[in-house]
Parts: sequence; C-alpha cells; structure tokens
Amino acid sequence: MTPRPIEYGPRRRVKNGVQATTARGKFGATWWGRRFVETMEGLAEDGRLARGRTYARGGQVISLAVLPGRIEGDVQGSQVEPFSATVTIATLDPFDTEEVVETVRRSPGMLTALASGVLPQELGRWLLPSSASDLRFDCSCPDHGSPCKHAAALTYLTAERIDADPTRLLVLRGLSVDAIVGDTEDDAGSLVDPSDHFGDATVLPALPDVPFAAAPDDLEENALLTALRTAEVGEAAVRDGVAELMSLYRRLGGF
Repeated sequence: MTPRPIEYGPRRRVKNGVQATTARGKFGATWWGRRFVETMEGLAEDGRLARGRTYARGGQVISLAVLPGRIEGDVQGSQVEPFSATVTIATLDPFDTEEVVETVRRSPGMLTALASGVLPQELGRWLLPSSASDLRFDCSCPDHGSPCKHAAALTYLTAERIDADPTRLLVLRGLSVDAIVGDTEDDAGSLVDPSDHFGDATVLPALPDVPFAAAPDDLEENALLTALRTAEVGEAAVRDGVAELMSLYRRLGGF
C-alpha cells in the first residue's frame, strides 16, 4: 500500500521577517551568488525549490546567520513554532587553505582586490561547493526532502548576502580576508620583485584612513612653548613664534 503524502496547512504569516531583495526571477544577481544557488538547485526537487523561493520572498525566515561551515536560521511554517534549519558547508582543509593563501599572495592584483572587498573569481574552484558531499541540509520540520523548503529559503537569502558581500563565502569556508592577506608589514617583502629596481611593479598597501582634524588642532601650544623655552629663546620671541605658527596653520587649513 502506497503511503499517503503528508499534507501541510497554510504557512503562518510573519511580522518583521528577513526581507528578500529579489522580488521576482532568479536569485543570485552576481557571479558568486548565481554559482552558489546553482549548486544547491542541482541537488533539490523543483517543487521544494519553488516553495523555498516563496518562503524567502514572503519574509518567512525569522533569523539568518552565516557562520564558518554553516548557515543557520529559523523559518516559520504552518505550525505554531518556527522550524530550525541548517545548511552545513564543509570548510576547507589545511591543504586547500594553503593553496588559496599562496594563490592570492602570488598575485598582487588578487591581493589588492581582496583587500578592497572584491573576491577574485579565480578562487571559485576552492570556495564554491561543487558536489552533494560539500552540502548537508537539516531541518526540524517533518519533510525529509534534502533540502526542504525551509533550508532552501535560507540558501536563497544567503545568496543575496553573497551578492552584497562575496567575502561571506570565505566565512562559510572557514577563512577570512585578514588570514589570507596577512600582516601587510610582514608580507611587504614578498611583494617586492628584486629585479624591479625602481619599484614600478610594486603594489604597496593602502594608506590608513586618518580622521580629519583642523590644522590648528594639531599644534600643541604648551609643548611648543616648552621646546622654545628650553632653547633659551626670549619670552617675547617665544610668543611671536607661536603666533606665527598658528597663523601658518590656519592658512594651510583654510581657516
């Protein structure tokens, strides 16, 4: 006797759920987001995927966390209590991690791109899940499909997070930008080509962001007075020197 399929009631509406930015069409607006979705969709049944997209767009996902090795979230279904879904993604092993780091550090262009938040597509072979063995879907709902609509909804919304910041894939795979780029001071020597005598091909680290301050604010009057007095300059000359410096600072600062 063939078992009857489980019948589910209508989903309960959610207030203040996670809002999708993809109102219609396919999820994955960027190269990284599309590839991430395609891997998941290649493992799932079309009906569950369609319902997962409906849940993602309908705000049924209550919470979403992208963590090293997994995506976690609560999704409101037809029952009173929301279901807890998890998408587990295998983190890179030490050998693959070393390959990623070496690949980036050998390429000044990749290093610069990654430091500015751009994820080079060349890293896709390591970062994107490529088979069913890289993914596992779990959910507290009674549907044994893999993935169920709740886990699929998490995956679609994660694709949007990846669209906004592709480096989230690094987090999922157990990496970070800092770990790959490393200490710029320690790595500066590795970026210099000994044959490049004038440094034309050298890529230097970005200058730090310095908060703006008006030029006169940088002039510490008391310290300057002490320095001039130590040089045994007359008090009148000391005051004149400070006044002249303050005037120059204001002119430099446009005040």
